[in-house]
Amino acid sequence: MAKRDLDLGEDKVLLEHVRRTGKGFYITFSILVALTLWGIYAYLTQYRYGLGVTGLSRQIFWGVYITNFVFFIGISHAGTFISAILRVAKAEWRRPISRSAELTTVFILLFGVGSVLVDLGRPDRMLYVIRYPHFRSPLLWDVICITTYLTVSSICLYLALIPDVALLRDLGEKRKWLYQVLALGYRGTERQRHLLDRGISFMAILVIPVMITVHTVVSFVFAMTIQPMWHSAIFGPYFVVGAIFSGIAAVIVAIAVIRKVFHLEAYLKPVHFNNLGILLLVMTLLWFYFTAAEYVTVFYGSEPGEMSIFWSKLTGRFSLLFWIDFVLCFLIPLPILAFRKTRTILGTFIASTSIIIGMWLERFVIIVPTLTQQRLSIERAIYIPTWVEWSILAGCISFFLLLYLFFVKLFPIVPIWEVREGREKSIVEVGERIKTYLPGGGKE
Repeated sequence: MAKRDLDLGEDKVLLEHVRRTGKGFYITFSILVALTLWGIYAYLTQYRYGLGVTGLSRQIFWGVYITNFVFFIGISHAGTFISAILRVAKAEWRRPISRSAELTTVFILLFGVGSVLVDLGRPDRMLYVIRYPHFRSPLLWDVICITTYLTVSSICLYLALIPDVALLRDLGEKRKWLYQVLALGYRGTERQRHLLDRGISFMAILVIPVMITVHTVVSFVFAMTIQPMWHSAIFGPYFVVGAIFSGIAAVIVAIAVIRKVFHLEAYLKPVHFNNLGILLLVMTLLWFYFTAAEYVTVFYGSEPGEMSIFWSKLTGRFSLLFWIDFVLCFLIPLPILAFRKTRTILGTFIASTSIIIGMWLERFVIIVPTLTQQRLSIERAIYIPTWVEWSILAGCISFFLLLYLFFVKLFPIVPIWEVREGREKSIVEVGERIKTYLPGGGKE
């Protein structure tokens, strides 16, 4: 790598969290490990005694675990939307936040898949979909799409990481042997940069249709049944919009915490939160549109099986969850995000936190009410999640944060090479623009 690349200058702050380990790291690490171990204990309890320790039953076979699956897979869309789509659109402001978004995608996908395995009861059954594939089943499509998405997203994350890994190697940082292996001989030559840029651009374009396919297929698991309020053609785009909605919110929360903890105020600026806030505002309105379209269609259709579930959500035993979801996903974020004065770092953080909680509730309200309304002449089922389910959810979230914590101790969370490349490009672009209107600087 060229000598000028080793002169970090003001960008040294981006390596502080890699070089130094404070007391806060160990405290956070200990808390997350404790919660993760508690989640593992809860899962081992379920594995030993079976799904009877949960609130699930023959009638209500999906609950918190499948809610987690849909929710985690949805959040994973953040990396694709923010990194890939904005990269293709040449939105320069995305550079400091791209790695955080890509990292969220890769790590959270693991827990989406893990939620399905936990729900199986017997994890060895996961091999059945491969040993006995049924190509008419959306479950097989799910496996193929999610595996492809995880693979492509991991490659995107790794390719964008290579220049910074090479920088850490050349700086002689701790764990140099690791950086030596991961850098793949990258030296920052013009040819290597050109090949890397082409590779990243190709993967960014490839991952976009894969992203859309993934959550569309997740929705097909519900929509291709004949269950009331699931059997709907709107579920595909509705789930994709909801996924991007919650994904952007998750990235805003992540970069707000990273900005505060690692003192990266000079790189994660108010403009990033303002621009992400505008995107989140658009997704808030789209979420409201699709939600309204779904419920208005059911209401005017007035099919008896669907109406019983419809009223259970609006005025019945699930009404409290439904309206809390509506408040958290629409009434709280909309006024905050709609005005520039409130679309601040704190404002977008509050709105995003509200949306994340609300979108988890939305998934729950989509899944559980339909299963509690039995169409056979048997007693109506009741679902109340147990400590095992909540503990496994807490363990998943803690383990995700633990992986995130390990990553930021090994690699810069703000891509140094992208930030520096952005500076260089901006200087060239400004110079070219000035030539177009200065006397003698442009074409006649």
